[in-house]
Amino acid sequence: MHLTNFKISNFKTYTDLDVDFCSNVNCLVGNNGVGKTNLLDAIYYLSFCKSYFNAIDSQNIRQGEEFFAIHGNYAFDQEQVLVSCVEKKGQPKQMRWNKKAYKTFGEHIGRIPLVIISPNDQNIIQGGSEVRRKFVDGVISQTDKTYLDHLLQYQKALDQRNRLLKQFYEDRYWDEPSIAIWDEQLARHGDMLYQGRQAFLKEFLPLFAQYFSWITNSSEQAVLNYVGKGDVPLQQQLTEARQNDKYAQYTTVGPHKDDLELLIGDFAVKKYGSQGQQKTFVLALKLAQFEYIYQRCGQKPILLLDDIFDKLDMLRVTQLVQLVGSDRFGQVFLTDTQPGRVEHIFAEIPQVEHKIFNVTRGELTLMEG
Repeated sequence: MHLTNFKISNFKTYTDLDVDFCSNVNCLVGNNGVGKTNLLDAIYYLSFCKSYFNAIDSQNIRQGEEFFAIHGNYAFDQEQVLVSCVEKKGQPKQMRWNKKAYKTFGEHIGRIPLVIISPNDQNIIQGGSEVRRKFVDGVISQTDKTYLDHLLQYQKALDQRNRLLKQFYEDRYWDEPSIAIWDEQLARHGDMLYQGRQAFLKEFLPLFAQYFSWITNSSEQAVLNYVGKGDVPLQQQLTEARQNDKYAQYTTVGPHKDDLELLIGDFAVKKYGSQGQQKTFVLALKLAQFEYIYQRCGQKPILLLDDIFDKLDMLRVTQLVQLVGSDRFGQVFLTDTQPGRVEHIFAEIPQVEHKIFNVTRGELTLMEG
């Protein structure tokens, strides 16, 4: 599966764009601020029905316009598919598959698998536990619709329970049976999230270790530990924490509070890892994400690499491009500020099919050679 033709209108810095991509490596080069990352974000939209960088859809409409539209033609083994995303001010966002609108966005997730690696991913290390949970949940949800359904239902029940806890506190009133109803809902879906995450990590950890070893030439050992109470039934946790929740005004236990511990050797990457070590850790996580999705769904995800060459030496950059340009990966989009660096890389690995586009504000120009 790969993106063959791409059209966007009024998306961020782009007015109108119509471009054909190759099935292997597509390079977007140009100065900072010209729209390279915006283009990757538009591609991301067609996989996840949302932006990777800005959660408010209307803010991605080009200034002064009333809508944005993104259309991608994808080549699958047996068919050509048109995927569209349209956002109009004051109207619900629409996602379409061959011009047929989805009833819910969840129906679309996983149909066009995609992995993005960007400077924002440092938040997986530097951010709070919710960022790491979002990473884990996002990977699993691309390959397991049942897990995604449990995740959505759990969040709905959690919102309702928290709303009740806050209301009871403000009204100086306590209704045990009402809380018990939402406890049951949370336990039903939460225990399934625990099980799904444990099964995921069992498959994911060897893939992560493999890529981390490749990037570091086996010089360091990285570790991922799940931090949570999945071994205790959630119903029991909720019952035991009920008094705490009553005064805290929110649900203090459950899979929405769990975390991943990230280590190199015995040391926390967040506290003691250098910038290079942290970047290596994130890169290994994301390449393992690609491998996990591919093994689970049998389809190579599209890979977006946004400005990842910083703090990598030229040898490592060339090795990385050679890796993602090999048969092991599928279609790749990468951004760089240095056209000369990209041209030099492909001169070293001419066997990798590629296109290099020069990006100026809102326009792409195919570079020769």
